[in-house]
Amino acid sequence: MRGRSLAAALALAFGATTLAVFVLVGSFLYLALEKQIKAQDNLDIVLAARHARRLAEELDSAQSIRDHSERLTSVVLGNEALSMEVFDPDGKRAIEHNIAGALAVPDAASDAATVAGLPPLTRVAATARITEADLGDWTGRGGAPIRGIFTDARLRNGDTASLLVARNMSDRWLLLDRYRDKLNMAGVAGVVLAMLLGYLLIRAALRPLRDIAASASLVTVNRLDTRIAVARVPSELETLVASLNAMLERVEQGFQRLSRFTADLAHDMRTPLSNMRGAAEVALARPRSVDEYESLLASNLEECDRLSRMIESVLFLARAEHPQFVKQLREFDAGQELAHIADYFEGIAEDANVRVRVSGAASVTADLELFRRAVSNLLANAIRYTPPGGEIVLDASASADAVRVTVENQGQPIPAEHLERIFDRFYRVDPSRSSLPSSGLSQGSTGSTGLGLAIVRTIMELHGGSVHAQSDARSTRFVLRFPRAR
Repeated sequence: MRGRSLAAALALAFGATTLAVFVLVGSFLYLALEKQIKAQDNLDIVLAARHARRLAEELDSAQSIRDHSERLTSVVLGNEALSMEVFDPDGKRAIEHNIAGALAVPDAASDAATVAGLPPLTRVAATARITEADLGDWTGRGGAPIRGIFTDARLRNGDTASLLVARNMSDRWLLLDRYRDKLNMAGVAGVVLAMLLGYLLIRAALRPLRDIAASASLVTVNRLDTRIAVARVPSELETLVASLNAMLERVEQGFQRLSRFTADLAHDMRTPLSNMRGAAEVALARPRSVDEYESLLASNLEECDRLSRMIESVLFLARAEHPQFVKQLREFDAGQELAHIADYFEGIAEDANVRVRVSGAASVTADLELFRRAVSNLLANAIRYTPPGGEIVLDASASADAVRVTVENQGQPIPAEHLERIFDRFYRVDPSRSSLPSSGLSQGSTGSTGLGLAIVRTIMELHGGSVHAQSDARSTRFVLRFPRAR
């Protein structure tokens, strides 16, 4: 099943984010405009009411109100939404302007209209200051929203007239509705445009990834040396490209090592098989004595033993490379274990006419069996290449960060160009040694299979340590470094 498009997912996320921003911004603008319009309208109504009351207070009587109606209504002229209604001291309408839509009562347009027909508003006393708190809201004719103020005015003769100043808010709500609709349309259009542009921009931004995928597709078994080369790769992807190229390099090196290992294994296994086959063919060429047949069987048995050790070593290396390889770590005295190993090899050392000396002591945390195998391989190798009468020294020493186990033997120095490669599988400084027979040292050693030092390095890597060789005219030294347990 094809996975979800990353570009589409990011475009949707970008669109959703843009929508959320538009909703927040649009809501803020709408509420801010509504608040500003309401504040301005409230101020207009309050100012008109104040002005109208001041004009009424300059009049002498109820008749003066009717005589100066134009003066009073001038307060609301020029604004069709504003309405005014003035009542004389008897509560009868004296003046009305544009009041038809402001009141929903049937007699709103009748001359008999009185104060009793007005909406239930708070009546502002003639001596009180008119403020926005005195504003009231009601529904006018046709359901129109109305806001206004009802106040008294003291005439010069002492009588009290009443004034109603109102504003029809329908145009304001219509303005806000249109503004909201435009915000909605702009928001939808903005989201669609943001998603489209976001998708195109994201696809363009992801083009280096497609180039990397295309370049990686060129890597095959026959072209492991191919590397991902993408021009002008973004800085965010430089680490990815470098990691992929490093991975390909490790894969190439591993494949090359595996190829060399397979070839070397086939070569080394062919040698004892050829020896066994050749000896058998010679023996079958003519009748042989019992002693000759016994010698042939002994030789074949020795070659089988060599093959068995080689297979065992290969299996150990394969198991050791598995992530779930189990190590039984414990703390022990490295000096005592070196002494035990030296005792085990005492007979072999005497046969080779070499001495084994143990020195030093240190506490090390490691797998005891693997420790013994690594030292045994090094000791068997040292016995093989130490000249008669020579000495091999096994030493253990400790430092602040590691425990070092050294196997030192006299003999011909190893050339510097071979010191690092001698730990490779099936690598030998002298190729002719591959045909040497096994010396039957021990089950733990690998004879001349060419895997002994490779096993030592693998064991040290399992412990997080290292092994290295030093060689000069005086001696050859193999140093095992075990890190201290934290």
